[in-house]
Amino acid sequence: MGEKRTGPYFCGIDAAMDVVGGKWKSLILWELDNHGVRRFAALRKGLPGVSEKMLIQQLRELEEDGIVSREVYREVPPRVEYRLTDLGVALNVALQPLGTWGRERIDRIGADRVHQGG
Repeated sequence: MGEKRTGPYFCGIDAAMDVVGGKWKSLILWELDNHGVRRFAALRKGLPGVSEKMLIQQLRELEEDGIVSREVYREVPPRVEYRLTDLGVALNVALQPLGTWGRERIDRIGADRVHQGG
């Protein structure tokens, strides 16, 4: 598991990007925001191209940062569910203007969208 990230930071954006940086974290947030509670397999299916190892790593980091919670149910076979915490919901609200900017950029440059919405 990675070392806890504690700065120093130059500004608030630097601290925020430390939490959501990389390709998969923002997409994990988008998937959980749009679909609510997700099991690992459903998350992976919703994120084509992510490896199992990378998804596990990114989920662990988001959990360490208090953005995602992981609940393990003692069943056979074991069931694990992921959901956004209150902090994760607040982060998604903060990222909405960035998503709007990104959708406008997609339209401006004529890029293809894989999903509608996010």
